[in-house]
Amino acid sequence: MDEARQVFDLMISKGSMVDVQSCSILINGYCKGKKIDQANKIFKEMRRMELVPNTVTYTTLIDGFCKVGRIKEAEKLFSHMQGCGQYPSVQTYAVLLDALCSNQQLHKAIELLREMKDKKLELDIVVYTTIIEGLCKAGKMDSAVEVFSGLSSKGVQPNVRTYNIMIHGFCKGGLLSEAEKLLREMGEKGCSPDGWTYNIIIRGLLNNKKASMAMRLIQEMVESGFSADASSMELIVGLLSKDIVDPALLPLLKDS
Repeated sequence: MDEARQVFDLMISKGSMVDVQSCSILINGYCKGKKIDQANKIFKEMRRMELVPNTVTYTTLIDGFCKVGRIKEAEKLFSHMQGCGQYPSVQTYAVLLDALCSNQQLHKAIELLREMKDKKLELDIVVYTTIIEGLCKAGKMDSAVEVFSGLSSKGVQPNVRTYNIMIHGFCKGGLLSEAEKLLREMGEKGCSPDGWTYNIIIRGLLNNKKASMAMRLIQEMVESGFSADASSMELIVGLLSKDIVDPALLPLLKDS
């Protein structure tokens, strides 16, 4: 980034054409390195160079602020861009939604989602999954189920990540039958479970002392080409040591 900045400064000193894209690239680089103050400095320099930041520039910097936990500054920039006549894209909203949900500001996230609907923006599965995850983390499973169930009527199909988040939410709330039901639904709707899907439910079953059901799913997982992750393996080994689960699991896990 230091070298990139030197090239950028050299371009300016020699009167070379510095455009919005050049600035956005530099801002993106600083944001990726979590050097948000340097990124913001470039953003402010754009005004001096009479360059008008576009939606990509704003979204990049908003994402940078969110990544370092400076949510208020991200929100302020979000308002500023609209005041300057730059309309946020779905990606801009998605970045802020994710940050608000991750920081337990679900009320603001719901307001932002409502704003997107009012503006008739085309909401994709990324946006809905972000909201569903926020609701699940907040323990609002009824609301998460309501949003999830309404996806098909909106013409939006849940992906593996959406299903995994819902399954994790059910397991966390002890609703294991609902979690397994969703696992079966995935296959029926052509969305194949991945290793994470199986591990989430297996951990949920083991934590709720349903070892026989977990064993059945472990076998299914291995047959599907997936393996137990470190967290699941730790639980399984712990239960094996207490003779809670069948020792026949050992060769199965070795094969995985």
